[in-house]
Amino acid sequence: MASSPFDPADATWLAHRLVEGADAVRFAHVPRAAHEAMAFLTDDGFTAHFGAMPPQVDVPAAQLLASTGKRPLGLLFHSAFCGSTLLTRALAEPGAAMGLSEPVILNDVVGMRSRGAPPAAVARAADLALRLLARPFTPNEGVVIKPSNLLNPFAELLMALAPDSRALFLYAPLETFLISVVRKGLPCRLWVRELLEGYLKAGIVAPLGITPEDVFRQSDLQVAATGWLAQHRLFSALAQRLGPERLRTLTSEQLTGDPARTIGAAAAHYGLALDDAAVARIAAGPAFTRHSKSGAAFTPEQRRAEYAEARAAHAEEIDLVCAWAQQVADQAGITMDAPNPLLQSA
Repeated sequence: MASSPFDPADATWLAHRLVEGADAVRFAHVPRAAHEAMAFLTDDGFTAHFGAMPPQVDVPAAQLLASTGKRPLGLLFHSAFCGSTLLTRALAEPGAAMGLSEPVILNDVVGMRSRGAPPAAVARAADLALRLLARPFTPNEGVVIKPSNLLNPFAELLMALAPDSRALFLYAPLETFLISVVRKGLPCRLWVRELLEGYLKAGIVAPLGITPEDVFRQSDLQVAATGWLAQHRLFSALAQRLGPERLRTLTSEQLTGDPARTIGAAAAHYGLALDDAAVARIAAGPAFTRHSKSGAAFTPEQRRAEYAEARAAHAEEIDLVCAWAQQVADQAGITMDAPNPLLQSA
């Protein structure tokens, strides 16, 4: 597979993995067009797109830290099932910004911490990952990074390491989130348990008054709601500490219900050069008329119909869990609407 020679300043060489044993970073050559064709920047995504792994090269971390400075960047944290892939694609406008969807190198930072790496080593790895991911594809372009949900407990660290960064927390309202879980079936019910396991280890569930033993006795949708509440509490507190200049919040309904206004406001928050004509074109384009993962045609009307069908089929379970979650939120002092909204009420 042909590729350009490795150049640490060339953003088409994606910082893909941490090579802990060698204290190095593994780069993979991923041209811009390949980013646009893949939902996530994973090995599976690469092999599906290229037919094999793209060319790779390992570079010592110390060398990269010495040669790569910090740059402003945008971070798009999210609750899952909220349109984060959609918004990342919408903002990836050549000349204005590049969107990086769930780069695995950030997941490797979480893995380091879960295996007991010292906090200083974790911070060093996260700092290097952010510096490398912030490299622009063309001069004057911004970069918007959408980390996976695994990174949410590390949001404060990432914002501290990148002091010129700005962030959004995009979330689906709890009921919508639960409908997504039941729509996606058993694999998703298992996934929310796996995610909450990580959140328990990271310590962001304990402030809810919920213990690991409690989780063992919870239903699948209670587990999903517990994870949602833990994320919501974390980002509500972080938004209050950082203020609206650095962290704003947005709902999935706002994104899909008013895409042009949302894209324009998100671009302004991130400092991206998107004019009104570009915003209108993007809002009317394929990002909002096709499924963000599969690429198949998918209209807002189809989405509403599918959600209504799933809601009706699981109404009792969803209602019970929503009522339970509201009680937990009330006891923990959590409001269901996050602070610093990106879009002000009309």
